[in-house]
Amino acid sequence: MPFVKDILNYKSISFVGMDKNAGKTETLNYVLSRLRSFNKSIAVTSIGIDGETIDQVTSTSKPMVFVYPNTLFVTSEKLYEQRQIVSQIENISHYASTLGRLVTARTLSFGNVMLSGPTSTAWLKELINELSQKCDICLIDGALSRKSFASPSITEAMILSTGAVLSANIEKICNQTKFVYDMTLLPCIEEELKEKLFNISQGIFAIHNTTNEIVDLEIPSLLMIDKYRDKLFNVSKTLFIPGMITDKLLELIISKKNIQDYTLITKDFTHIFSSPLNTRRFLSLGGKILYLYSTRLLAITVNPVSPLGFKIDNEKLLSSLRSQIDVPIYNVRDINI
Repeated sequence: MPFVKDILNYKSISFVGMDKNAGKTETLNYVLSRLRSFNKSIAVTSIGIDGETIDQVTSTSKPMVFVYPNTLFVTSEKLYEQRQIVSQIENISHYASTLGRLVTARTLSFGNVMLSGPTSTAWLKELINELSQKCDICLIDGALSRKSFASPSITEAMILSTGAVLSANIEKICNQTKFVYDMTLLPCIEEELKEKLFNISQGIFAIHNTTNEIVDLEIPSLLMIDKYRDKLFNVSKTLFIPGMITDKLLELIISKKNIQDYTLITKDFTHIFSSPLNTRRFLSLGGKILYLYSTRLLAITVNPVSPLGFKIDNEKLLSSLRSQIDVPIYNVRDINI
């Protein structure tokens, strides 16, 4: 399978689903099984909670994360106690989530684990750096539909999962997946500005185009845009929004003149919550969206089975996606390991 060999070129890979039950954990399990034949040392963790047997949102069954001997895995103290594997603890973090400190352990047997990793981008980046000193490849069970405070785009590359969980209509699935793919292609800001903005997690900031001076607009959230709309662009038409880019913001800008003068900076493609219609219109009129973290999309996997019980035509879905998106696209269940 081509994208598994491509993974060997990167130190860190995230697995991201278009929604719950899109198949990202199954894709992660497939990659873990395949990487065994390449004699590489592997570490695995997640953004937030994953690996649970029952999806906490949809109450449907979902695959556990299956790991192999001599694999590093990182999870919370609470979930480490529930592991179905023999392992040896190598480190316990100084930071803690709601489920306790993070435990880094090495597996001594085959088995299932429940993963609960860092809850912020800075913490995730620090953990990846630590794990990279101990292993060849770090795999991150990421987040897209969940409103996580940690960004999967800080990994060197990403694999996206999509499928019938989005719709029973193949055209709708393709449109939504193509939109996310297009958003991953938007450019990144320069490194100097990225370093200044990295640790900002809330609020809205104006950035002077000539000096890159950052000004806190003292607007708590774009959810209050109606109250602060007259203040939003008083300093600059370039804004940094660490939260969500929304339809209301884009509609406000689209209603103005000289849209090509407006630039929105956010952390990565997962922070675009505006509709495809408004986002594409904003961009087509000359508006710009830039990221702190770029995304290298290695492949897309599909799950033609919906958690609601229906199944769509696998070959038609694959064919339609492949005609619109220029990355390898597979259903991992179709592949003989």
